[in-house]
Amino acid sequence: MFWWRNPNRSKFGRWLDREGITQSEFSEQSGVSRNTIWRVCNNKGYIPTPRVMKKIIATVQKVDKTKDIDDFFQF
Repeated sequence: MFWWRNPNRSKFGRWLDREGITQSEFSEQSGVSRNTIWRVCNNKGYIPTPRVMKKIIATVQKVDKTKDIDDFFQF
């Protein structure tokens, strides 16, 4: 966990922090670029494309099978 708290951190970013997964690690595991993962973590209003979202959720479910798309993104 970082020594600072970003008030603009998204639900997804806070989940990564709680799980102890870095953005770089998640990027490598999911096959999504580091820039996109950074946007998903630090911009609450950012909604990735369906293809990217599918990769993110598939990787999240390897860690926690109870999580789904609605836990992180508001449509």
